[in-house]
Amino acid sequence: MVLNKMSAIMACSMKEATLYKRIDNIVECTACGRRCKLKPGQIGVCGVRKNLDGRLYLLVYGKAYAVNLDPIEKKPLYHFHPGSWVLSFGTTGCNFLCAYCCNYHMSQRRRVEGEDIPPDVMVSLAIEYNSDGLAYTYNEPTIFMEYAHDVGVQAKKKGLFNVFVTNGYMTEEAVEYLAKFLDAAAVDIKGNANPEFMGKYAGVHDPQPIFDTLLMLKDKKIHVEITDLIVPEIGDRIEDAQKLMRWIYDNLGPDVPIHFIRFFPQYKLANLPPTPVRTLEKHYKLAKEIGMKYVYLGNVPGHAYDNTYCPGCGKLLIARYGFSILEWHLKDGRCMFCGAEINIKYSDDNAWRKSSRSWFIF
Repeated sequence: MVLNKMSAIMACSMKEATLYKRIDNIVECTACGRRCKLKPGQIGVCGVRKNLDGRLYLLVYGKAYAVNLDPIEKKPLYHFHPGSWVLSFGTTGCNFLCAYCCNYHMSQRRRVEGEDIPPDVMVSLAIEYNSDGLAYTYNEPTIFMEYAHDVGVQAKKKGLFNVFVTNGYMTEEAVEYLAKFLDAAAVDIKGNANPEFMGKYAGVHDPQPIFDTLLMLKDKKIHVEITDLIVPEIGDRIEDAQKLMRWIYDNLGPDVPIHFIRFFPQYKLANLPPTPVRTLEKHYKLAKEIGMKYVYLGNVPGHAYDNTYCPGCGKLLIARYGFSILEWHLKDGRCMFCGAEINIKYSDDNAWRKSSRSWFIF
């Protein structure tokens, strides 16, 4: 009886990966930009992809560590179905080693733990809780891509959308794979993409794969919003922000929403202060000067720069407090004051009224 139970659990939490190449008994994982080359018995940096007898296995397939029902603004996605609700879930492990991670208890955990929730059950949960879509988040979804894929494909068949909260450190193979089901992505850039900062505090020395991913997501017509965590004293150089904003403007265009996120001390950087609001405001003004139309400050509830303004007439279009929408001045995707078309995707002008605080499932 015990053996049968353990076999059932292992069948749910381990599955041969799709994203890898074989060279004799060595496998090259093609999920993320690290492209770990693993000998039999070795596990990737992420802690969840393992070479077993010359084949790569995903150890957290169907193994969710956290599941919550969230407003989509929490991701943060402000221009993709505002006011909607998403069933959010993640596993253990991550391909980044961020010293400031707010979910380090999940992302930096190198043990396979969680509840057995296979793809069909996850989609059923989303429907049961009246979700509009699913969010793959809390840790890096790229590392559990096969699990995400199987959930996402079933979700789309049920009329649900799929969004990633990701560091963007993917491969071309991974983007091709996720394009079959993904509708939107919040791509979280760290410290203005300064290579020294990323190497020292995230364990990744070259941000180029992130930029490559952004270009591929654009080519696949997947909705993208960019977040940039501004860590004071070590990751807040305005010249880096200028370089990053210029790249986004030139390569992705001025309509891409940008979120500058306030850092709060935690994990290995608990000795640092929170990001000064004036530092975030400098980043906001720089992005606007370069020509970005939709710029926001995150983790500063009640700030005027957390609202959406019309790039045409400057009037307030969406007022927010935290993750809730307080005012709505759009009609059919256009400004109600001047008629300017706004880069925002939604289906119902009253859907925003559903936005509220999140529910904890387990």
